[in-house]
This record gives sequence, structure tokens and C-alpha cells, in this order.
Amino acid sequence: MSLLDWSIIAVYLIANLALGYAMSRKVHTAEDYQIGDRSAPWWAIGISVIATYVSALSFLGGPAWAYGDGMAALAIHVNYPLVIFAVVVVFLPFFFNSGAASIYEYLEHRFGASSRSVLSLIFLISQTITTASILAATAIVVTFVTGLSPEWSILGMTVIVLVYTLMGGMNAVIWTDVLQGVILFIGAGTILWCLIDILNPVSDAVAVLAAADKLNALRTELDFSVAPTVWSGVFAMTLFHITVYGANQMMVQRALAARTIGDAKKSYLMMGYAAFFIYLLFFSIGALLYVHFEGRPFEQPNDIILVFAKSLAIPGLMGLLVAAILSASMSSLSSALNSLSTVGVADFYRRFLRRNAGDGHYLLVARLMTVGWALLSVPIALAFIRSGGSVLEVLSEAGSYFVGAKLAMFGLGFFSKHTSERGLLVGVAAGFLGLAVVAGGISVPGLAVPDIAWPWFVVIGGGVNILVSWTASVLIDGFKPDWHPYSVPGQIRAFREKGLPETQDGWSLVPGRIDPPVWGLLIFFAATIIFLVFAARLGGT
Repeated sequence: MSLLDWSIIAVYLIANLALGYAMSRKVHTAEDYQIGDRSAPWWAIGISVIATYVSALSFLGGPAWAYGDGMAALAIHVNYPLVIFAVVVVFLPFFFNSGAASIYEYLEHRFGASSRSVLSLIFLISQTITTASILAATAIVVTFVTGLSPEWSILGMTVIVLVYTLMGGMNAVIWTDVLQGVILFIGAGTILWCLIDILNPVSDAVAVLAAADKLNALRTELDFSVAPTVWSGVFAMTLFHITVYGANQMMVQRALAARTIGDAKKSYLMMGYAAFFIYLLFFSIGALLYVHFEGRPFEQPNDIILVFAKSLAIPGLMGLLVAAILSASMSSLSSALNSLSTVGVADFYRRFLRRNAGDGHYLLVARLMTVGWALLSVPIALAFIRSGGSVLEVLSEAGSYFVGAKLAMFGLGFFSKHTSERGLLVGVAAGFLGLAVVAGGISVPGLAVPDIAWPWFVVIGGGVNILVSWTASVLIDGFKPDWHPYSVPGQIRAFREKGLPETQDGWSLVPGRIDPPVWGLLIFFAATIIFLVFAARLGGT
């Protein structure tokens, strides 16, 4: 690291902190801290949605994943148009219309207080794991650059991120996401450009990848033990990512900060159209690095892109990449800690401990909870560091244990007429029990459990959950004569019978109604599948 590299890192860190400080002056209440003042434009929220999930995990873990599995890893991420279609049409109208800071308040309206508490608790557990994984990915960079141990790197990053997070509210999160997103993609684009230049002619690299069977992004074998197949990508991972973008407080909280329902939907549409190209970028880097390094193994695969950047010896390049990854992780961690604090205050503290305190009190508690969640993430991050493998794949696998419950609870709320809260809670327990058996955590005498890859956990957990929930609901509480007002059919009827305005600035407020621009996502999905089929044939696979 040269003086120029360190100067670049310092400038970007100061810029992030300064922007966060400037926005923090608008934070006066807990609501300001959680969803801002609704002043951010839709495109800034859209970049924030992209940057939060596509952070250091993708920058490091994406190439590492593709280095091992080739472009087949892209199948896991080909589903985003379908995902955003479902979220924009069904999820966002419910949450935006409620005006609540926590999306889990919906479950209390639909089922009862217990279901809200259960899913809020599931979110706190799963999001803490996600936060720790992002922290671990960042520590890899700090360790690689400075030589500090992973333990000290994690502690140092926790302190930096905690200070930054405590300063800003949602407005600060959104605008720092915009800054880090631009930097992140400049860094990734630079790496890809250098790889193409070194491996010129690219046709030779393509031939090497084809010979190693690294180009086929659409593996069609119906093998449930293999994670990256077209079936897991289009079916299982569509359900997985629907929960990530539709039933995840960290992601939806940005849409709640939009001025109108149209702005909220447009911010998500940006992700629906951009995600394929983003992951194509990161996985292409990994595949080309496989050619550059001739497939040699790395003790820490998440270091691959940094090892390559260091070998180029381009003045300022390492500084740019490190600044991009650090600022990306700071923004992602900031939003994660903000959402954990929001759920902690809105779904637990405010409901069960202090119902009628002042805004200043809730703001103080929100910041104290932010400190608590940051400290809790440290030992989990250390476990991620020691696990090896792609941090992106490790994160996805860890998260797959929880998404079935989230999917089932919201899905049944939206589309089931007869599911009751008591039946739903029985189903949640059964879903986790079924996953424990499938994943090998619980052995059943006489039962031979086949080897099943983690993308299918959402199908198994969610399927068991839905089946048991519906059956238990009917057995315990009987059939319901009418649709619940907070189901999709119930909302459609309520808007019609009460004469409520069904659109805002030309965008539908009614859950289940499809706006014309949203149809383009289905066309785009078909186009990406055709492109991948053509690319596989071009590569000779």
C-alpha cells in the first residue's frame, strides 16, 4: 500500500463520515432515525437497495464462488426479475400503506401479536448472522491490506461502523449507499477491464473455461444435492430472494422512506433490471481469474480478487478497491444495525416495556440497541472467518434456514383464507423441525435423508410450514367464512367497498394489482434465460 492508496482510503472514509454527519443533523426522533423524512428521490433509494445487498459480500464472495463453480453460480441469481415482480405487486403496497416503521406490524393485523413477535425474533436472529458475515467479509480486506489479525480487524471495523451508524438515520444510510455504490462498481469495472486486457484475446480464455466446464450457467440436471442449477435458481432461489427483498426489514425499510408508492416501486424496479448485470459482472471476474491463476487453489478464496489487484501494481488501484469495499460494508452494516434497532424498538421495547414514552426516549433506546447488536455480531463474524469458502455462499446457506418461516407466514397472510394464528405458530415449529431433519441436525431412526443442497431448504421449510399451518388452523379453529381484511382478496374488496383511492400518481395502492411497467420484468427474465442459453452454446458446453 502506497501513500496514494492510503490517501484514497482516507478521503473516502472521511467523505462517508462527513455525509453521515451532515444527514444526522436531521435526526430528532426515532422515526427520523428509522425511515428518515421521506426526502430521498426514488433513484437514490433504488441504488441503496442495490448497494445494501450487493456489497463487499458480492465483491469478494462472488468471484470466489465463480472461481470454484464457474458461471453456474449465476443460476442462483437469475431470478431477480421474478422476485421484484412479486415484491412490488404484493408486498410493498401492504407495508407502504400501513405507514409503520416495522413491516412485521402487518402480521399483528393479519394474525395476532404472537405471530408478529415470532417473526420479529426470527428476523433479529437471521439479520444478526447477515451483519456478522458482512463484517467478516470486510475484515478479510483489512487483514489482507494491513496484516492485522482477523480478530483485531473485526473489532476495529465494528468500532468504526458503530460510530458511523450512531450518527445517521435512514437518510444518511441511503445517501452513503449512493456514494459507495458508485465507488464499488468503478472498482469492479476496473478489475474486469484489467483482466480482459491481460487475457487478450478473450476467445482463448473462453476456450479454457469451456474446456473446464466453467461457462454453463444453466445446469439442467435435476440433482437436489447440487446448489447452482437452473431449477434451484428459478424455483427455490426465487422463493429465497422474495423473502430477502419482501419479508426483510433491512431491505423494505428503504421503500418505506419513499415519498409515494410509485417511488417505492420504482426503487425496487431498478434492482429487478440491474441485478442480473451486477452478478454477471462479479461472476465473470471470478471465471476470468480462474483462467489467470490457472485454477490453482487459494487458502482463503475470498482473497482472490485482492491478490490479483495487488499483482497489477497500478498506482492507487488497491486504495480504490479497499475504499470501495470498506465504504460498501460500512453502509451495509449501518443499514443492518439500523433495521435491527428499529425492530427491537418497534416490535419489542415499545410494545412490552414502554408504550407511551417520548420521542427522545425512543431515539436514545434505538441508539443503545444499535450498540448492542453491533457487539453481538462480533463473535459470529469470527466464526464466519474460520469457516472458509466463499462468504457469499456461506451467508446464503446460513440464511436459508430462516427464509421458509418468513415466506410461509407472509404468504399465508396474503393468500390463505383459513389460516389462524394458532395454526400458523404450529406450522412454524414444524417447518424448523423438518429442516433440522433434512439438514442433518436431527437424526430419525430408520429414515434415510438424501443429500439436499441449501437452496432447497426454503422449499422444504416453507412447504412443511404452509401445509402444517393450514391443516392445524382448520383443525383448531375451523374454516373461515370470509377473507381477512389484510389478505390480498380482502384488501381488494376493502378498497372497492370503502371507495378508497386505488392509485397514487398513476401507481396502484392495491395489493395484487400489476402496474404496466412491472410487466417488463417478465419479458426481461425471458431475455436473460435466452442469453444464457446462447452463451452456453457459444462456449461449447
